[in-house]
Amino acid sequence: MTRDLTQSAIDRQNILNNSQAIDSIQTKLGLSGLHYNEEYKFTTKMVMDFYEVSRATISRYIANHQDELSHNGYQVLKGQKLKEFKSLFGHLIAPHDDSSQSITDDTLSDQTTDHQSISRIKALAVFNFRAVLNLGMLLTESEKAKQVRSLMLDVVIDTINKRIGGSTKYINQREEDFLIAIAREPIYRKEFTSALSQHLDMGPMKYSIYTDAIYNAIFKENAKEYKAILRLEEKDNPRDTMYADVLKLIASFEIGLADEIRDEANKLERKLRPSELNILIDRFSNKRQWIPLIDDARAKMASRDYGLRNIIHQRLQKYIGALSHDDYTRFLGDRSKDLIERVLENPQLIDVFKRLKDR
Repeated sequence: MTRDLTQSAIDRQNILNNSQAIDSIQTKLGLSGLHYNEEYKFTTKMVMDFYEVSRATISRYIANHQDELSHNGYQVLKGQKLKEFKSLFGHLIAPHDDSSQSITDDTLSDQTTDHQSISRIKALAVFNFRAVLNLGMLLTESEKAKQVRSLMLDVVIDTINKRIGGSTKYINQREEDFLIAIAREPIYRKEFTSALSQHLDMGPMKYSIYTDAIYNAIFKENAKEYKAILRLEEKDNPRDTMYADVLKLIASFEIGLADEIRDEANKLERKLRPSELNILIDRFSNKRQWIPLIDDARAKMASRDYGLRNIIHQRLQKYIGALSHDDYTRFLGDRSKDLIERVLENPQLIDVFKRLKDR
C-alpha cells in the first residue's frame, strides 16, 4: 500500500522509531549539523536552507505540530543549555532583528558577530536529525521534502528486506519469545481439543468451528479470514505467523475454556450441545479479566502487522499505533534472530524447530 507521510502520524512515527532506518537515511543524505549532547543539532536557518522554504513556513508547521515535533527532538534552548550552546557555536549564530519575539527567530551565518549581539539571544530553536526528518514528512510546499519522503520509504523497505531476507511472512518468528510460546502451544491446544472431544455433542467439524470462535473473540477474524489478510497458503498454519503475545493469549483462552466446558458438562451430567457451548463461550469471552489482555493483543497484532508486514486488519484498524523502539529491536534489531540461530543457542528446542520446519 502507498503511505502518505504528510497525512499519517502513525507512519511518520514508525519511521522515526526505526533507528536502523534513521542511521541509513542520515548516511544517504549526508546531513550533519552542530554536534551537541551526542547528536547533531540544526537551527531553523539550516532547516530552511535544506528544505528551501521560508521561515514563516517553518514557524507555521511548528505551531501546528509542536507536540509531535517536540516528541521527536525539536526543542527550544534556554538558560544553561542555551549558554552552553552559545559558548560552543556562538561565533556562528547571528540573531534576527528581535529574537525574543519568536522561538524560531534564529539564523546561522558565516559572519562573525560581536558578543553583545549574541548575548541578546534568550531562546534558540533547534532540531535534531529525527525532528528534521519529522518536519520533512509534514512539509507539502517543499520539493526537497518530497524527495526525502520518497527516500525514507525506500530505506525502510530496504532495511526490513536486508534483515529478514525479503518476506515478512514469518517475521514474528524472529522474536526471542516466539519459540517458547510455540513450543507450549500443543500442550494447551490438546487440553482444548480433548475437552471438545469428550464433552461436546458434535461431529469432527467442531475443532475448526470452535478454534474460529476463539480467534473471533480475540482478534475478530476466523482462520480463513486471517489467512487471506496475510496472504497465506492453504497449507500454512496461522499460528506459525502469530506473535508470541497473541499465542499466549490463545493458550490462556483454550485452557480456560477447556475447564469451563468440563465443569458445565459435569454439572449437566451429559455432553454439551453446540448452542450451549456458544452461550458458554460468549459468557467466558466477555469476562472483564480479558479486556486489558485482548486490547493489548489486538494493538500489538494490528500495529506490528501494519508497520512490519504492510498489512491492515480492517476490524482492528482502530488499534493500529506506531511501533516502539522496543518492537524494532525485537524484530529487526539486536534481539532479533532467525530460528536457526535460536536453536543453536537453545538445543533443547530442536524438536520445536523440526515441527515448524515440517509445517
